[in-house]
Amino acid sequence: MEFDLSPLWISLKSAFAATIIAFFLGIAAAQWMQGYRGKGKALIEGLLISPLVLPPTVVGFILLLLLGRNGFLGQLLEQLGVTVIFSWSATVIAATVVAFPLMYKTAQGAFAQVDSNLLLAARTLGASELTIFWQVVIPLANPGIIAGTILTFARALGEFGATLMLAGNIPGQTQTIPIAIYFAVESGDRQQAVFWVLVILAITFAILFALYFWSDFSNSFSVRAKSATRSLPPDDPLRVSPLESVINNKGLVVDIHKQLKSFSLQTSFTTESDTLGVLGASGAGKSMILRCIAGLETPNCGRIVLNGRVLFDSIKGINLPSGERHIGFLFQNYALFPHLNVLQNIGFGLQQLPKLERERRVNTQIALMQLSGLENRYPQQLSGGQQQRVALARALAIQPEAILLDEPFSALDTHLRSQLEKQLIETLSTYQGVSLFVTHNLEEVYRVCKNLLVLSEGKISIYGSKESIFEHPQTVSIAQLTGCKNFSRARMLSPQIVEATDWGCTLRTIEPIPSQLAYVGIRAHQLTFPNDLTQENTFRCWLVQTSETPHRMTLYLKLQHPPRDRSDYHLQAEVFKEKWAVLKDRPSPWFLCLEPLRLILMS
Repeated sequence: MEFDLSPLWISLKSAFAATIIAFFLGIAAAQWMQGYRGKGKALIEGLLISPLVLPPTVVGFILLLLLGRNGFLGQLLEQLGVTVIFSWSATVIAATVVAFPLMYKTAQGAFAQVDSNLLLAARTLGASELTIFWQVVIPLANPGIIAGTILTFARALGEFGATLMLAGNIPGQTQTIPIAIYFAVESGDRQQAVFWVLVILAITFAILFALYFWSDFSNSFSVRAKSATRSLPPDDPLRVSPLESVINNKGLVVDIHKQLKSFSLQTSFTTESDTLGVLGASGAGKSMILRCIAGLETPNCGRIVLNGRVLFDSIKGINLPSGERHIGFLFQNYALFPHLNVLQNIGFGLQQLPKLERERRVNTQIALMQLSGLENRYPQQLSGGQQQRVALARALAIQPEAILLDEPFSALDTHLRSQLEKQLIETLSTYQGVSLFVTHNLEEVYRVCKNLLVLSEGKISIYGSKESIFEHPQTVSIAQLTGCKNFSRARMLSPQIVEATDWGCTLRTIEPIPSQLAYVGIRAHQLTFPNDLTQENTFRCWLVQTSETPHRMTLYLKLQHPPRDRSDYHLQAEVFKEKWAVLKDRPSPWFLCLEPLRLILMS
């Protein structure tokens, strides 16, 4: 009996049992706290991790007070004929309580690392919260959870103080390895103490090796995926009406208010089948509109109706979950599930369908998006363009009534953006539902969309067809947003004559002059350079400085008089380099024409 091995089996059995209990409790607590927004969160968090910071003997004493014969829980259990203290169950309880915070904090950290856009994408695809947890959160948090489980087992195996306090030292029943070491030293049996120290060191190093191996394996897998990615070649009329008007059963109606940090989002519009472009500067509230429509954010008040179905109504208390809105959402970063291949990503929102129908829809999207041959690849093994096509296929596979595209080309290079833009235009041309396209890129929105809604600090500046907005911007801010660079304060001199006070000239117009005229403008590419002063609105000008791009030259020009310095100019003109090759040799002054039909008159 000198080397009784029962402490080894008791320790392993207790640690395994404690790890299993702590595993499920820790994951459940971490997931609950991740979404908890109630009062006392800091207090709850402190209670959950307190066994990690309190001395184990204190934890054991508290457990003894609770589970002992005079404790509340102890008396309750005693009435049921159950005695916990000084039993093997007590070793499990003590190890579980002390090891639980490690599992909880590790799982919490792992859950926090999961991209929130992946969860939002899953919700828009109709997945339940339970499905999202088991099929998205757990697989993606898996490396952290496994590491936490290993550390939890190590902590449970080495528990001493709380176990001794609650379970005591009963050989063959509650005597674990740490307790055996302690009493061997107390009794002067150094040989037995050394033996158990070596045993627990061997187990500990085996655990650390397993943890290191798992971490190294995860990192190497990630590196292989990234290297596979590098080896792949590059990838190949808004109808606005007040909400009070009659709502038909076709199209999208949005009338919402949401208070943001720096401004209030207040927008009201309707749109049907033609793609609506939402244009505005960064932070204007464009993406927030999409998120409210998709149910990812909740407006403070208002109403959202899609094809006659009320998605949100603050007065009636209606707020459909994302999964019930039948809306496809294409995120900026595509939000593909990294642990699923192309087929699994596209079919993620179709899990409730029969297998044959699910396969039919997935195969249809594979063909439409030209993804054949990529079915078994993972997102890390796809180029940016391929990822975008998979994300669009996934959104369309659920046959949504509306498709929302949130700056889908922002992460792509110029060449790839042009290719995918053409494909998106083709896809949207055959799509029968409502489509909204958010961007801050002027040329992009002009090519993709038929109608535009211009947003500025949460409010609609203008809406209408893209032709009317670009050709007749009503204010300076809208003209600037549409790419106009030349402006001057203006006043009307007669029904067809305005004075451009900042340019020091008078201009003849063709368009009617607004009664509240404040500015006149002209686009840089619409300035012309005649050979004399015979044309209307032609003036002498001097070249102040130039700016070059691969295909164009920007010329900074001063009207009427030579410039004083490099910052003394009135207008910017943009010309192709072929035209510049002819212009640059002209003697000063040149002649510059601001054609009457090209002038933009703004209130």
